[in-house]
Parts: sequence; C-alpha cells; structure tokens
Amino acid sequence: MIFTFHSSHFTLHSSTASRYVVFDVETTGLSAARGHRIIEIGAVEVNGAEVGEEFQSLIRTDRPITKGARKVHGIAPEMLAGHPEAKEVVARFRDFVGTSMLVAHHAPFDVGFIQWECMRAGIVLNCRYRCTLRMSRRALPFLRNYRLETVARHLGIAVDETRRHRAIDDARLTAQVWIGMRKKR
Repeated sequence: MIFTFHSSHFTLHSSTASRYVVFDVETTGLSAARGHRIIEIGAVEVNGAEVGEEFQSLIRTDRPITKGARKVHGIAPEMLAGHPEAKEVVARFRDFVGTSMLVAHHAPFDVGFIQWECMRAGIVLNCRYRCTLRMSRRALPFLRNYRLETVARHLGIAVDETRRHRAIDDARLTAQVWIGMRKKR
C-alpha cells in the first residue's frame, strides 16, 4: 500500500521497494486528532538484511507533553528547546525516506502522526508502509503479548533492559525485528 499524503486526504497506490525506512515517533500524547504533536522522529535505512544510514531529530513544539507520554519516553519540554519545528523536520524526513517503504511497530499510529504533521506543513510524502506488530501477530500467534521487546526477544534479538523508549532506539530495534521477521518467511 502506498499512501500519498495531501493536505486533506490520502490515496492508495501500488509498487515495490528494495530499500525500507524503519521509523518511530515520540509524541506529546496519543491522538493527532486531538492536537498532539510529534516531538521526536528516529529512522533507520534497511537494505535487505543490512542496516544503513540513520535519521533522528527532536522537534520543538508549544504543545504540552502529557504525563503518560513523558513517563514512556522521558522527553521533557526543556529538552526540545533550540530544536527545529515539525515543518522543517518532516521535510528532512521526507527527503530521507524518498520513495522507500516505511516500516514501524504499530504503523497506523506512527504513520497517522506523520500524516498529520505533513498535512499541517503542506508537505506531500508518497510511501507505502508495513507494520511489524501486524506481521508478528500473524506469524507468532502464541506470544503472550506483541510489545516490540517481546517480539525481539522471541526472534533472538538482544534487548537492552536499560534503554528508554526513544525514537531512534525503537527504530533500531524495529529494524532488527523487521529483518528477523523477513528471514522467518
């Protein structure tokens, strides 16, 4: 599936990709529709089973960070000072992605926030996406849960117990899960 993001709608297209961009976002809250914003994007390029370049940026916003969101990712408002606003970061992210397929764990959440920020900025991002959460539910129906760490451990991927849920860390781990899930096929 390819989503073409426009200011008020998206359309579906079909194509193939050999380069993937595995990404994650951290946000001020859980709902783009309620005005929550992206405050961090992390992305990792994957070609076959090889991890390549990375993209990471904090994003300055005036939207307050909910207590629940801050508890998950640990990003405080003062950490965002001096960083670029969403319009600039989303434009750089679009350039990094190009026409590659996006991959995320719980992709509808991450893609929804990217779509929201693109619409706000008047930016078009043409991409397809895959969801490692959905893949793992289909391929591994016996797991007790489908948290990123659980799936990674099942695939034999080491998980650093001290890591925070930050965008680049989650993108790196999701990239390893993506590679591992594709090898299982």
